[in-house]
Amino acid sequence: MNTILVLLAVLFACLTEGKLTRGGHCYDDNDLQTYKHFVGKHAWNNYPSFYMVKELEQLESGGNRQRQQTRHSCPNLVASSIKQVTEDHNSRSISPWRYRIDVDENRLPMKLAFAECLCSGCIDVRTGRETDAVNSVIVNQTMMVLRRKQCSDQKTYAFQVEYIKVPVACTCVLPKSHY
Repeated sequence: MNTILVLLAVLFACLTEGKLTRGGHCYDDNDLQTYKHFVGKHAWNNYPSFYMVKELEQLESGGNRQRQQTRHSCPNLVASSIKQVTEDHNSRSISPWRYRIDVDENRLPMKLAFAECLCSGCIDVRTGRETDAVNSVIVNQTMMVLRRKQCSDQKTYAFQVEYIKVPVACTCVLPKSHY
């Protein structure tokens, strides 16, 4: 509920400030920095795709960068070979996934964590190997973002509310041919 109120306040501010044009209110780069800070700090904190970005950036800049980049293929998961149990669902799943940072300069928030499935099938729990008896598919979450559009003066921007599907995880499903 607080998230909705904060977003409504930002939208109200967007509609009542800035230079009024035929396309709506337009904002210069200084105004955009103010809104990025306000919106980013409050409105999207309940979305894992938003708050995971900082953690992913830290992993990429640290010693885990090479390990993160090499795990793009479907892993073999055998219970006896897992040395430590991790809290991360994405690495323990029978439909494992990884996260990448999606950057869109014209979207607020500009950076979001997107899930990518590592397997086309799913991991068979008995063998630990991928099987094509089931399919690995993306699970999406609908998220409200602000889309930045250039105004007619080519120097300022307006915002439009947009709903996007953000891939947040992967799951196993029966292939469509089975039903």
